[in-house]
Amino acid sequence: MGTVTRGTTNPNRLRRMDRWIAAIHGSELRRADDPLAVDLGYGAAPWTAVELLQRLRTVAPRARVVGVEIDPARVAAAKPYERDGLEFRHGGFEIPLPARPSLIRAANVLRQYEEAEVAAVWARLCARLAPAGATSRGGLLVEGTCDEIGRRHVWVALGPEGPRTVTFATRLGSLGRPSDLAERLPKALIHRNVPGEPVHAFLRDFDRAWAAAAPYASYGARQRWIRAVRDLAADWPVTDGAPRWRQGEVTVRWEALAPATSTSAFT
Repeated sequence: MGTVTRGTTNPNRLRRMDRWIAAIHGSELRRADDPLAVDLGYGAAPWTAVELLQRLRTVAPRARVVGVEIDPARVAAAKPYERDGLEFRHGGFEIPLPARPSLIRAANVLRQYEEAEVAAVWARLCARLAPAGATSRGGLLVEGTCDEIGRRHVWVALGPEGPRTVTFATRLGSLGRPSDLAERLPKALIHRNVPGEPVHAFLRDFDRAWAAAAPYASYGARQRWIRAVRDLAADWPVTDGAPRWRQGEVTVRWEALAPATSTSAFT
């Protein structure tokens, strides 16, 4: 279920997303009976699935990854890369697996769909996640967009109940101002970066905090980013702290950035 995407990909492109997943969701993967992760729409080459397995196994040694692609030719091309813990299957948003995964990563997939289609895709994918339990929040869907070499990335994290957070991640040395990340907003938000929408107000305030933190630039872009995020957190529900900020990241609760006029059940 779905349509064939352009399939462009590069080695190491999703490193920022993978690093965040390992830090934030690693404990859930370790506790899972079957720590299954899906790389949905991995593209014309299998690099991102191969790298996802490597990175997840640093925090969850039993993790396994299934790359899912809707283009049969891409699946056939990826088959030689299969090994212990890594396989490739033909499929789409239905996630053609008997087990319910602990993680679904969908990077640069919905970018090519219409905004009106996003909520239904999210709902379908969230319904396939491992459910929450007494000691677990359930599986995680991470859906977002990045540039061709992974310097700028924005993603939404969703649980079985729906969206939880939005994360902005960047290579700080290449950043002019935080609103440069607007071009990488996921499909649910990219058309909402206009006056009157929460994500526009957030990026406006982030740019102002960045400008106010200019004196910290003498200590490096990292210290300027940390100071800007610390000031931003006074008015926005930032969910992480300095250890993540040092990575060039900031995570905000979804409700604060959700489209003002959306009719989605998730908002």
